[in-house]
Amino acid sequence: MQPEMGQQLALVLCLLIACVDSQYISGPESCQLQHKGNNTKFPKEFAFGVATAAYQIEGAWNADGKGPSIWDTYTHIHPDRIADHSNGDNAAESYYRFAQDLVALKELKVDFYRFSISWSRVLPRADTTVQNQKAIAYYNMVINKLLENNIEPMVTMYHYDMPDELTKFGGFTNEIMIKYFRYYADFLFKTFGDRVKKWITFNEPFDYCMQGYGNAESPPIVHAPGVADYLCMDNTLRAHATAYRLYKAKYASSQGGKVGITISSRFYYTSTKYFGSDEVVDRAMQYALGWLAHPIYGASGNYPYTIIEDILSNSVKEGLAWTRLRPFNKYWTEILKGSGDFLGLNYYTSRFVKMSYPAEGEIPSWEHDSGLKYLIDKNWKRAKSKWLYCVPQGLEDILKWIRDNYNNVEVYITENGWSDDGALNDTDRVTYLKSHLQAVLNAINDGCNVTHYSHWSLIDNFEWNMGFTEKFGLYYLNMTSENKERVAKKSAHYYRSVIESRKIPSSDKFV
Repeated sequence: MQPEMGQQLALVLCLLIACVDSQYISGPESCQLQHKGNNTKFPKEFAFGVATAAYQIEGAWNADGKGPSIWDTYTHIHPDRIADHSNGDNAAESYYRFAQDLVALKELKVDFYRFSISWSRVLPRADTTVQNQKAIAYYNMVINKLLENNIEPMVTMYHYDMPDELTKFGGFTNEIMIKYFRYYADFLFKTFGDRVKKWITFNEPFDYCMQGYGNAESPPIVHAPGVADYLCMDNTLRAHATAYRLYKAKYASSQGGKVGITISSRFYYTSTKYFGSDEVVDRAMQYALGWLAHPIYGASGNYPYTIIEDILSNSVKEGLAWTRLRPFNKYWTEILKGSGDFLGLNYYTSRFVKMSYPAEGEIPSWEHDSGLKYLIDKNWKRAKSKWLYCVPQGLEDILKWIRDNYNNVEVYITENGWSDDGALNDTDRVTYLKSHLQAVLNAINDGCNVTHYSHWSLIDNFEWNMGFTEKFGLYYLNMTSENKERVAKKSAHYYRSVIESRKIPSSDKFV
């Protein structure tokens, strides 16, 4: 073979396998999305809301009998791990200032409010032996005030803040968590279920398992990738399904509510110029959304076949006598399959993906098992958060992927939002909100069963390891004021205009 021919062949081969060494690649246009379909208005029954989480806004970390959560302990022992060395001890003081939150909710004219209950506030010892009546009274007040103002409560049972008591025996790596969560869920259904009709068992298991038990980036700071994080997701799935079956057997007929789980995921793109691109995208989606969604909303009641086979093969190569991801047995597949009345989706951004040769990451780890490499488009607009790029097309496409892979299950978009420095004139958030609402409307026009949209977040709050350095709120929180005023940003006025008109107005007058 002539040298020139060899070079040409190598170039062609490189293109065929998408040989991209740069971290950048060309993709969907950032923050721009055109209307598709005949309908320009959201369906009459479509619901708009906003979301918060207990640890991020409540404060009162040890007030009125509340027990410590893992985030209380983590931020107190390791302030150096928080960008501004802050914590959620006080935060927005919503435990004392819910009336101010309610004013904001009423101004927005939202249909529902997604908030979480602090497990260690209502059950300080994690089990039902001690029930904190002051905490119960607080959440009763929140629920009742919402209903009095025609705002539906949507309650998340677990949003990262595990009672610290449960770390004594391994937290989510110990299957006894299934029993603890079952009795916690039973307590919530019994106490609040006469008024709460939308329940989310867990928020983003992939994130708290990978970061808490895999790479040790968040509490309980366990570094055991490819093992402990997998146990965490396994036990979370079984705890969710157990709570779901409990509700159906004991409460559904009298209370008439719905129970689901919230899963976070990006959508993934790759070059369409080479053979196998669709398979790479599907692989990435299975290793993200599918890992948790497939056992509940898929036909098998188990993990995606690709993941089971990959991890079994890698476990053998590593010299193990067992697989690091045990498939669910017949008993659990029957409990898991169909254990969700809706799928909660947290979508913020997307990535490009390609196969990585050799696989990256520690051995073992999720990164190494997946064998994938992620890239961004240099033209995508970035938020204050380093990981967050504006890719509204990804929201439209992930909704279509769910439609096609999970029998068009009902989807609640439980989080979607943009970070900045907290400016009142937040034109970038308005642009992000407009384009992502357009993505939702496009998906609805294309037959996707999307019924709820919840923006993250109502107010600026404690953003986990980033502390108060990144702001996601529609309302600015005056942290230096004694009264902690909530001040509407430009995005709040824009969102209200959407809710009032049920249309996506031009953002020109808001920009």
